[in-house]
Amino acid sequence: MHIPDGFLTAPVYLATGAVSAGGVLYSARRTQSALEDGRIPLMGVMGAFVFAAQMINFPVGIGTSGHLVGGALLAITLGPESASIVMTAILVVQSLLFQDGGILALGANVFNMAIAGVWVGYLPYARFGSGSHRTAAIFAGGFLSVFLSATLAMTELRLSQVPIPSSVGAVSLGLFAISAAIEGAITVAVLRALQQLNPAWVRRSAEPPGRGLATILVAAILIASVGALLASSLPDGLEKLSEALGIASREQKLFTTPLAGYELDLLSQGWLRKALAGLAGLGVTYLVCILIAKLVTRRSAKV
Repeated sequence: MHIPDGFLTAPVYLATGAVSAGGVLYSARRTQSALEDGRIPLMGVMGAFVFAAQMINFPVGIGTSGHLVGGALLAITLGPESASIVMTAILVVQSLLFQDGGILALGANVFNMAIAGVWVGYLPYARFGSGSHRTAAIFAGGFLSVFLSATLAMTELRLSQVPIPSSVGAVSLGLFAISAAIEGAITVAVLRALQQLNPAWVRRSAEPPGRGLATILVAAILIASVGALLASSLPDGLEKLSEALGIASREQKLFTTPLAGYELDLLSQGWLRKALAGLAGLGVTYLVCILIAKLVTRRSAKV
């Protein structure tokens, strides 16, 4: 679902970049007043976990794969403001280190997944999460988060004069809907596990928010390293759409990195290339999320 460079026109990526900058700034200011020092490690751990989970693609249709995006998961555990910050950090790491998503298209990707995707994923939980429809609300949040992000990406392509025939668009939306439903189911399962580890992650309680962090961090490490062996090699929905439209050759790389494609090109062994690249990205994401959280709380304390 990460839009590469070369697909969007300047007006589209500049406009989405401006909106995203405002959205991230708003989230940072709101996080200043809402973030507790004890929850800073949770931002790092959840950022690392979602980064690792995004590496694992699963089949969603013939010749197509999807992966957990994690917008609703982050919003429910961290709150939408902090979740937007963490998701933005993940997207920046993916773009700069792994060339997953373009540099010029970063504003569009942030808007789609870190702002719109996070907030729409949180709304069902905010409205129905404390009642008997809690599971349905979580599922709906995961579904809506992915489906809206995908729809926005297709809309941005259309605004960039990319011709999308109605038949191709309908098939793509159907595949995105399948991926969104899987996202909803995974979000429900992960949140149930998190609540068993520490209820404070999902709802305010007397439980110390730091308990159980090591378990999630170990899970993220296993997913980033061993999980690469199980990941589908099929293209994701947006890649499949670009192939169907014949525009895959438009993709541009402004620079190259040793970790491009989530593989460390300094090594020859396939699994080790992916495992070490995943662990490097996981560590960088964790540190970036912690650093941002500490900067935000420190600025808040000065104010």
